[in-house]
Amino acid sequence: MSLIPARARGALSRFYAMLMKEFIQLRRDRVTLATMISVPLMQLFLFGFAINTTPRDLPTAVLLQENTDVGRSILAALRNTAFFDIRKVATSEEEVDSLLRSGTVLFAIEIPAGFERALRRGETPAMLVAADATDPVAAGSALGALEGVVQSALSRDRVTGVAPPAQPAFEIRQHRRFNPAGSSQLNIVPGLLGTILTMTMLIFTALSVTREVERGTMESLLAMPIRPLEIMLGKIAPYVAVGFLQATLIVSAGVFVFGVPLLGNLALLALLSTLFIAANLSIGYTFSTLAQNQLQAVQMAMMFFLPNILLSGFMFPFAGMPVWAQWIGECLPLTHYIRIVRGIMLKGADLTDLQHDGLWLVGLMLIAMTIAVRRFRQTLD
Repeated sequence: MSLIPARARGALSRFYAMLMKEFIQLRRDRVTLATMISVPLMQLFLFGFAINTTPRDLPTAVLLQENTDVGRSILAALRNTAFFDIRKVATSEEEVDSLLRSGTVLFAIEIPAGFERALRRGETPAMLVAADATDPVAAGSALGALEGVVQSALSRDRVTGVAPPAQPAFEIRQHRRFNPAGSSQLNIVPGLLGTILTMTMLIFTALSVTREVERGTMESLLAMPIRPLEIMLGKIAPYVAVGFLQATLIVSAGVFVFGVPLLGNLALLALLSTLFIAANLSIGYTFSTLAQNQLQAVQMAMMFFLPNILLSGFMFPFAGMPVWAQWIGECLPLTHYIRIVRGIMLKGADLTDLQHDGLWLVGLMLIAMTIAVRRFRQTLD
């Protein structure tokens, strides 16, 4: 006779049957299985290789008001440091302002006329540094390293007649543009606008087609004389209004509750926000045509949402990421929208300054809409 009572053997048998049933169902649900494996791996590789809280190679512009040995030495030292990447040698202060406002560079270093002569005469000349402080983390580390870089350049240039050791040879005047106090709220709140819209818009539309299939209402749609593009536009349009309402609430809270300035054109912000909402809705609709049920649709949306959060510049400085991670980030709508929101609200940027990011959003939206329509035709077939 078995030492295990018959009742216990029955319970173990039922437990084993249920266990095998779940394993078989998990094996058949490949999207869920892939999500369980890929999400931890994605987090591991992104946090291990792409995320850097001490950003390097920050895009920088230099304005040389005089062509001297000291100016060239400082420029060479900046090129050799790991913090600054000289992208542009500007010719005027207006060009510097345009580069900072558009986000092309994060730093602008100006060496004024008479800088070398003042050094050799033992005076204490000032070198001007303008930093895009919309991301305080990226600006702080580079500004801290700047003085040592310039001092090393001057010592190698063997400038004579400088001030005695008790007095600094030069002065660095820092101008933290767009966020002088380094407030984290001015950095986070505009980014939250894009993050919240991305999450909600993706999930809303990712469930649209799969919900129709599971409820059995897709057959009614197929019987109607309506084209796939018309179905997609009809499903997306209501959520555009919902997303616009969400954006209005977040911007209002940012301005009136958190004190975030709105220096740019509100109509331009509304237009580009609508474009961003449409791009995310198109991507979510594409997921809904790929998924077989609502659970898979949500899983796909969250898989897309994770790199948006990590690689867009919302949580970590974009300029501090490796080149391959920046290329991935450029293909994400949230990256460009965060630049747009911060540019309009904090910098007063206009459409000319933001045309690069606006064109990226248009391109991503068109690609997603094309894939969604073609996938929906295959679903119908």
